[in-house]
Amino acid sequence: MTVMEPRHRMGLRHLSRMTDDRGILEHAEFEHPRFEHGYCTDDNARLLVVAVRDNAENPDSALLARIAARFLIDAQRRDGSIHNRMSFERMWIDAPSTDDCWGRALWGFGTAVTRSSDAELRTSCYDAFGIGALTRSDSLRSMCFAMLGAAEIVKMDSSHEGACALLADGVAMFAFHPNGHGDWMWPEPRLAYANALIPEAMLAVGESLNHGGLITRGTRLLHWLIREESLGDHLSVTPVGGRGRGDIKPGFDQQPIEVAAIADAAARASAVTGDDYWEEVIDLAVNWFLGNNDVGLVMMDTETGGGYDGLRPTGVNLNQGAESTLAMISTMQHRSSMWLV
Repeated sequence: MTVMEPRHRMGLRHLSRMTDDRGILEHAEFEHPRFEHGYCTDDNARLLVVAVRDNAENPDSALLARIAARFLIDAQRRDGSIHNRMSFERMWIDAPSTDDCWGRALWGFGTAVTRSSDAELRTSCYDAFGIGALTRSDSLRSMCFAMLGAAEIVKMDSSHEGACALLADGVAMFAFHPNGHGDWMWPEPRLAYANALIPEAMLAVGESLNHGGLITRGTRLLHWLIREESLGDHLSVTPVGGRGRGDIKPGFDQQPIEVAAIADAAARASAVTGDDYWEEVIDLAVNWFLGNNDVGLVMMDTETGGGYDGLRPTGVNLNQGAESTLAMISTMQHRSSMWLV
């Protein structure tokens, strides 16, 4: 498959525009940050992952990683739970929880431990992961994010008690969520959001524990998901509101986070299985942003470096918020030859 290369290469400049000394701001109106909506842990965890994956090749990435990590550490409570929402006046405005923000924070901490070249950052994130691993979530996706972080930690410390316990609990959670039946293999009644996270976590846990059955299940489930989220020669991903058995494609609005999850999962599957098919799936994800999608429109602003917030049946949501920009950049990071550093 040919990747449709953009005319311009962008780097991380829109992330820098969206980030101040406290963290990355959640929403934007076009390319301009909306300060009144404040910050969230979900996006700062994503920022940490993207920044440390950059390997300090971009001049802004090291500072962005430090800002994001400090936000996550400040959000964490002693029992391991996490605040998610902070006002622009720097006040937490929610109760700490083990929702997705908890899982994403552990994913960020674990990724920083293995990917950052900043020794101080690695140490602080290692310690924060240990605190976060003291608790658990009832949410499948939150636990899957945490499992990704645990899989990173055991690469550096194979005997880490908290990480090993999280991986073992992951095996049990997947057993509690069996695949569906017939032509609906998914372990839930409907596809929701960041769906490819679930098979990716199966692959990560399976690889970490040398659990061949979980690797096989994750690979098969990801194959099924790609078929379900494709239409012709392009991705046609699950819209806001989800997708169930028999729903007509395409559905809207489509969110960049779904495409980014597919790219991450395909990269994991490629590394674990060595199957070249998964490189083609990464190309599908990249090309979705470059216009090979259900509407035929580019989902990034090549002038600002931002990612658009959603794909609608009549066009593009031109706002360039944190989640969408981070989803676009994290997808492009899997094709570094076409990305500005």
